[in-house]
This record gives sequence, C-alpha cells and structure tokens, in this order.
Amino acid sequence: MLDDFVVRGVLAALGTVVATGVLGCFVVWRRMAYFGDAMAHAAVLGVALSLAFSMSIYVGVIITAICIALIFLQLTGAGQTADAALGVLAHSALALGLVIVSLLSGAKLSLSAYLFGNVLSVGTTDLAIIWGGAFIVVGVLWWQWSHLLTATLSPDLAYAAGIDPRRQELLLTILLALVVAVAIKVVGALLITALLIIPASASRQLARTPEGMAVASIIVGTLAAFAGTQASLMFDTPTGPSIVVAAACVFAATTVLGRLRA
Repeated sequence: MLDDFVVRGVLAALGTVVATGVLGCFVVWRRMAYFGDAMAHAAVLGVALSLAFSMSIYVGVIITAICIALIFLQLTGAGQTADAALGVLAHSALALGLVIVSLLSGAKLSLSAYLFGNVLSVGTTDLAIIWGGAFIVVGVLWWQWSHLLTATLSPDLAYAAGIDPRRQELLLTILLALVVAVAIKVVGALLITALLIIPASASRQLARTPEGMAVASIIVGTLAAFAGTQASLMFDTPTGPSIVVAAACVFAATTVLGRLRA
C-alpha cells in the first residue's frame, strides 16, 4: 500500500495536469508559450512577497501574476510589442523576487522548494486548493469554450459574432495566473510552462478536433504524472522534473508516431 504522502503527491499531480492540459491547448493555439514563462517568473516574485508578508503562497502568486498580466495588457495596448513587454516584465519580476528573498533571513530554502517543486510534500489543504483551482479552470473553459475558440481562430470573426477578443484574452491570462499558483508546489516555477506546452503539443498528433485535443492533453498529462512519480520513487529523483521528463518522452513518442502515420 502506498504511503499517504505518495497518494497525496499523485493526486496533486493529477489535479495539476487536468488544469494545465486543457488550458495548455489555448497556450499552444495562441502561441502564448513566452507568456506562460512570464507568469512563471511572476510566480517567483509572488512567492517572495508571500514570504515577506507571511501570507498564503497561493494568494501571493495569484495576485502577483494577475497584476503582471494586467500590466502586460496595458503595455501592449499602449503600442509596446508583446515580446518586448513580456521580456521586461518576466525578467524584472524574477530579479525583484530574488532581491526580496536575499533580504529575508531563512527564506532561500523556502524559495528553492517553489522554484523546483516538491509534490510529495503537499498536504490535504494544498490538495484541496489544487483540485479546487483545477475545477475552476476547467469549468470556466467549458463555459466559455466556443467564445474562446472563436477569438483564438479569428479576432475579426469574434467581433462579428459579438465577442470581445480582448476580454477573452484577459480571461485566459487570469486562468493562467490561477494555474501557475496551483501548480507551483507540484513542478515549481521553473517548470510550470512545460506542463502547459508539452502535453498539449503531444496531443496534436492524437486528435482531430479541439475538444479531442483537450481530452488527449489531459490523458498525456495523466500518464506523465503517474510515470514521473513512479520514476521519482524508484530512482530518488526530483518528482516535478521527473514528471516533465515523462511528458517529454510521451511527446517524442507521439511525434514519431505522427511521422510514421504521415
């Protein structure tokens, strides 16, 4: 029988891949990988502020990530290019977070756990937050699925259908902030983007419809979560990186399969 901490770790990983699997499809379709990196860097600043003010890590990361996303939308709306705005915000947030941590005594070890993740240390409260966040993300995406797809395919078509693409973009950024917050204890800030991109990219070879791709992405993430956790226990390797490596192996296999089918 598995120990309780292993069961909690597996359940936490599954909750994370459910959220990242569906949302990751929109990240891939909209080519928002760099934006995901910016959110991950903002998470470092959020953790630093949470440690400084003795507040919940999840609350600090969500607030910081949403603030970074809103600043990004303001900068792009003012004429700044998206890649330049993301570069400035991502690296500024990371640098500021590291500076704040350097001023806090005893906080460096705490920050390390959030940089690389420690899924086997999650408690029941963490588990509830992770699965609660996953249900919110999946529920909102299900509710706004057609609007988000239309805005992703063609902003002009979205305007003609009475859909505001900027509002849909804001919705995605808020959901990304939420996913970053709930995933930070599983894979860490440095690897969050990997769980958003790799399962969704692998599922492209397995599905022919957007809905099918979302389901396939969750399945790929689930396989990676189980395989990565098992490999971590067998070889005594970090669990978060092991999950990402497992996802990368699935991506390689589906890529080869796709070429053979072609």
